[in-house]
Amino acid sequence: MMFLALAIIMASAVSAQTVRNASGSSVGQIESNGTIRNSSGSSVGRFDSDGTIRNSSGSSIGKIDRDGTIRNSSGSSIGKFDSDGTVRNSSGSSIGKVESDGTVRNSSGSSIGKAPGIPREWVAAYFFFFPFY
Repeated sequence: MMFLALAIIMASAVSAQTVRNASGSSVGQIESNGTIRNSSGSSVGRFDSDGTIRNSSGSSIGKIDRDGTIRNSSGSSIGKFDSDGTVRNSSGSSIGKVESDGTVRNSSGSSIGKAPGIPREWVAAYFFFFPFY
């Protein structure tokens, strides 16, 4: 019976993936439910399932549309995440890329961080448009 209770508790636990900067230091975590935590473990924001991005007080600060368009709190397009991982600014210029393994690169191709196991559009928003770290 105790094993079953432990299994249920573990199954309901939210997994968190670490976000690292270019030097490999942890700058925070993003949980599978969208909660964003800083390096101290405090909740600093959230990615909702409908694409809304929220700050620590729960206010909407932006949104990721289904087509990858990233919007600010006013609804204006501030960038785009392409299906190949390319991140573009509002003018359409490439400002970086999120590779399939979670490596984040700037427009010069240099690694600026890593966030494996996290939806790439969340990683793009986190590193390029809404830096929670």
